[in-house]
Amino acid sequence: MDTLKSPPEQKVLLENVSWQTYERLLAEREERRKPRFFYDQGALEIVSPSTEHEAISRTVALLVQLLTAELGIDLFSAGSTTLRREDLERGFEPDECFYFSENARHARNVGDIDLSTDPPPDLIVEIDITSPSLNKLPTYARLGIPEVWRFAGGRAEILLLNASGDYEASSARASRVLPSLMGEVLGTLVEDGLRLNHPEWVRRVRRWAHESH
Repeated sequence: MDTLKSPPEQKVLLENVSWQTYERLLAEREERRKPRFFYDQGALEIVSPSTEHEAISRTVALLVQLLTAELGIDLFSAGSTTLRREDLERGFEPDECFYFSENARHARNVGDIDLSTDPPPDLIVEIDITSPSLNKLPTYARLGIPEVWRFAGGRAEILLLNASGDYEASSARASRVLPSLMGEVLGTLVEDGLRLNHPEWVRRVRRWAHESH
């Protein structure tokens, strides 16, 4: 039997793209998840995620849902919704993004999120299967996103926004949004989610949540 292989992740970087062109591309794509656009002051990265990319993204999203349910934390998942600020000329679709607690209640009731008036997500997820064309962290920082989970090169990293407006790897501290969760544990739980059968993984995640609190 022939083995079916998914196409590799594809990225295209364009320069000197106007904000109006970026918004036209968003409108033409309508509600589809692909391709995704990352716009940074004239630079436009167009990404068509691979199956591996999407599998990690879905696993992380389910992990967050399981942990918040076990820990009694309110959650609103905004998925890969488009986040943009015309005044800053920046916009993107994260692989996943989440609001927690009071921000979750707010996001649940506003409909379309407008970063000029609504708070940014408490957490976004970035997955780099191939080398990124753009450094996305300055854009995330400029938009005030307090925490980023980045998966690159088979490694998970928790990045926290500091008072200086830069991201620091949280090697000695836990995630702000999910206390007790370190980058190494995050990576292990996601890796388990990709290789174990689903019921076994769910039991393992729930057990970890109870044992760590």
